[in-house]
Amino acid sequence: MTIEQLITFLLIGIGLSFDSFAVSVSCGLMKREIRFHQACLVAFSLAFFQGTFPVVGWLIGTGVKNLISSFDHWIAFGLLIFIGIKMIIEGLKPDGKLQSFDPFRIRVLVGLSVATSIDALVVGLSFGFLDMPILFPVIVIGSVTFIASMLGMLFGKNIPAKRSHQSIVLGGVILTLIGTKILLEHLFF
Repeated sequence: MTIEQLITFLLIGIGLSFDSFAVSVSCGLMKREIRFHQACLVAFSLAFFQGTFPVVGWLIGTGVKNLISSFDHWIAFGLLIFIGIKMIIEGLKPDGKLQSFDPFRIRVLVGLSVATSIDALVVGLSFGFLDMPILFPVIVIGSVTFIASMLGMLFGKNIPAKRSHQSIVLGGVILTLIGTKILLEHLFF
């Protein structure tokens, strides 16, 4: 392992963790009373999928890359838009009608984790194309994502907000923007 490879893996990990960081900020906004073990659960889920998807991509190999790259952005976009719009709708309900949108529910957490990890699948494919060993990059990517996610939740829960409705709407807007960004990047760049 050279220093150049280590720096490359760190930069890839940082790049892949941006979406997880933003999702974590949203989780912190929605659940200001988040406890350390809950934050670890969210961060672990995001890091686990972010670290697992490159392995899956690496195993799939070169034959499937074109198939996946043609619709991966639509999957991420759909998941993030669905969850984001649901949050916005919940946040716009009157005070008595607000239901707790819980990022700790397994279905929501897995949806967020998968949506933020689709790009990692393609990164894994590229590692496979280059015949790179996968273990060390996966450890770096997962570790960076875990740290970024923990920092995101800490940052999100400390952003001042007057009402929980505003926090939920803001979290939903952030997720829809992330989904839109992913879609636009794949369609136009």
